Parts: sequence; structure tokens; C-alpha cells
Amino acid sequence: MTTLVFGHKSPDTDSTGSPIIWSWYLNTIKGIAAKPVLLGEPNTEALFVLERWSLDKPEIISDVAADTPVVIVDTNNPAELPSGINDADIQGIIDHHKLVGGLETKGPIDIRIEPLACTATIMWKMIGKDMAQMPTAVKGAMLSCILSDTLEFRSPTTTQEDTAIAHELAKDLGIDIAAYAAEMFAAKSDVSAFSEAELLRMDSKEYAVDGKQFRVSVLETTSPAQVLDRKDALMAAMPGVATQDGADQVLLFVVDILQEQATLLVPNDLVKSIAEKSFDATVTGDTVVLPGIMSRKKQIIPNLKV
Repeated sequence: MTTLVFGHKSPDTDSTGSPIIWSWYLNTIKGIAAKPVLLGEPNTEALFVLERWSLDKPEIISDVAADTPVVIVDTNNPAELPSGINDADIQGIIDHHKLVGGLETKGPIDIRIEPLACTATIMWKMIGKDMAQMPTAVKGAMLSCILSDTLEFRSPTTTQEDTAIAHELAKDLGIDIAAYAAEMFAAKSDVSAFSEAELLRMDSKEYAVDGKQFRVSVLETTSPAQVLDRKDALMAAMPGVATQDGADQVLLFVVDILQEQATLLVPNDLVKSIAEKSFDATVTGDTVVLPGIMSRKKQIIPNLKV
């Protein structure tokens, strides 16, 4: 039976590229039939990467059949995976997020979780000398994943390993990192075709704090005005998205990649209190700028207080 490789819902570049990378490795190096799939429509940056490297967009699935062999990448959180995930035959997990718990396996499995900025960085280390056989397009996906997750090395999650591996891949591919990253971020920043509800879910995680359930959404962009010009409509859409998704509140952080700061939309007193308690901020309007805040994983989620 073919092994399905997938990341989290609302796939970004890492959750789109890493299934492609690992499926290549399983098929070509390990001799295991594998197929990359997605749990949703990839974001604009991920679509740009697929087109740039002439990679087929993986099939989008909503669930997995019982006993289907799967490898989970870029998450270990059941809330970000198909509802039937524990009925599947989980063969492995490759991730760079904190261990959440809740997944059940049918036997011992291979798990690799490291405190690196990107899943693809871990895969580079695992593949080792077999990287020499990797096609150019798959290497391009790997470089793209690292540049995306590190925000071209600006993110506080970036490690020296992420940086060194990205530079090695770029040299091998003949890619100018700054120029290519600018193309990627320009693609990520074009959100004109998306509705407010789609933007609120585009890059989001479910997270509970002191009995409150939040959808923590992050939009990384080099053109924050494109998003902030729609703040009234975005805040108006938040209650509906929260109700549909079983959350008490949507928190939207617009990350300015170039200025290295985030703007949090403040639609009500709850979010105002969260901003003040979590980030020692002073809120006087319906937005608040948070200097230096760029990483949901390292700076936003761990600091949330109600």
C-alpha cells in the first residue's frame, strides 16, 4: 500500500514542500512506495514554489482511510491532522514543533523532532549522502522551505544549521538567496484574491489558554498595508470564523518581514487584555504594533495570557 506523506492543515511552504521531499526519499532511496498529499489548498508562496520548480501540486485530501500507512511532517498535533489520523498506520513523524501528544500508533515508529526552524532542515540531515541523488526541483523545494520558515534568516527560530544548509543548497542550485527570497515573499504578500475568512484561516493554529480556545493566525508579508487596509472587514469576519471553527476568538498577527515586527488586530476588550498581558503592550486603538515579534512558535504562542 502506498504511504501518504503530509503536513498540517492550511499548508504553507514547509508543509507543501516537505511531503514532496520525503516522498522522493522513500520512493527513490528506501524503495517504499510513497505519495505526497496536502490537507488543504497551499498558500500563495507555496504555489509560487511549485510553479518555480515545475513541481506538481500534490493531491488535496480531507481524511485518511483506516490502516493507511502515513508519515506526518511539520506537525505532531492531532488538531492539525485528519480526524481519522489515529486509525491510520502512522509510520513516522518528522517535525520541529513542541510535542503535543494525542497521536496513537499501531507499533513503534521513527520519530525525529529537532529544535530547528524548518522540517526540511531535519530532512537534509536525515538524507545525508543520498542528497547527491536528489533532483534539482526537489532541492529547490528544500531551499524554499528553509527560506520561508526562517523568513530569510530573520526569524528568531533560525539556527546556524538552517542557515548553513540553505547556503549550501543555494550554492548547489546557483540561486541568489536574497533575490529568490524576495520573489517568494512577494508571492506570499499578494492576498488580494482571498476573502477575509480565507485570510484568517490561511496560516493558523488552534491553541488553548486558560480554558479559552484561540485560532492564532499569522500573515507574513513584505506589504502589510495590503492586509491592514482590510482590518475593518477582517475584524468583522472574526466572530463568524471563530464560531464555525469552535474557537472563542481569532487572533490575527500581521508580520512585517522587512521591519521585523507584528501588528495585532484588536477587535475587542478580550484581545486588548491579551495584548497587554502577553506582550507588555499599551493598546490605544484597534491595532497594536509589537516590535521584534515574528515567530508564532517561539514568541507568540508561548507568551499568550488571558
